[in-house]
Amino acid sequence: MSPEENTDKSGFMSLLIKEDLSLQIVENSSAEEVTHESLVNRNIIHFYFCLQGSAVFGFGPHYSRHIEKQRNYFFYNPENDLPFQLRLAPETRIVALSITLESLHKLFTHDALPFLKPENVKTKFYDEREIPSHLYVILNQIFTVSLSESVAKLYYHGKVLELLALYFSEKKPDTESCPFLNDQETVRKIKHAKEYLLKHMETPPTLKELAKQAGLNEYQLKVGFKEIYGNTVFGYLLDHKLDHSRVLLDSAKYQVNEVAYQIGYTNPSHFIASFKKKYGVTPKKYLMGREAVSGVR
Repeated sequence: MSPEENTDKSGFMSLLIKEDLSLQIVENSSAEEVTHESLVNRNIIHFYFCLQGSAVFGFGPHYSRHIEKQRNYFFYNPENDLPFQLRLAPETRIVALSITLESLHKLFTHDALPFLKPENVKTKFYDEREIPSHLYVILNQIFTVSLSESVAKLYYHGKVLELLALYFSEKKPDTESCPFLNDQETVRKIKHAKEYLLKHMETPPTLKELAKQAGLNEYQLKVGFKEIYGNTVFGYLLDHKLDHSRVLLDSAKYQVNEVAYQIGYTNPSHFIASFKKKYGVTPKKYLMGREAVSGVR
């Protein structure tokens, strides 16, 4: 169930290995592309989350898949083992999670995950998604946390459960309460609005400007955005900014004031108040907590 293992910074490093699941990080910190042989095992569900850089999954001479930063792939093949080459671009970081179908069955009901229904378990399954900011925070912590051996297995097992819960909790749009979401072009425009909003999060557009940029009216944008993403436009932006602030704090490269300015706050005290409201602690106490964990040896 485990790919080729390597403990340097240009290969796979195992964080948790059990009979039914594994959690690994894949990293290429060199200036050149690195290639590793790997395998999509039969009846094993594989997740690859790309946090940084990019990679290519080469499934033979005529088929490949390219994964970019903040995207993830889900592979399931019940028929046979599928070998592939994983070509990592320079400065690439990936989290790889594998779990048996039986173990996933135990965590979820058939109704919760359609592909787990008995009639579907013999069917190949593939999914590609964007990694939402709240999930990106969890994945980034897997790379940045420093733990003693006595607690590492417990911590990483908890992260596996957290990743699976968040991955499969994605809300599906209700096209009955929001009929125009049946129009795929409208959905595409709303997703474009979200991408534009995040790209300009330091100086975000007004709702009117964002609607114009997306080619929608304000009503379509407000109602459709809430239905697809479960939040208002600027509520979603605030959550994303605060999640991103945790990634910056986790990197241990920035002071609290620097993080505040990077995510678009002109007044750090406003950032501190928003952070505490969402996470229950100030950014400074959050940093102190991480330093305490890292100090456990």
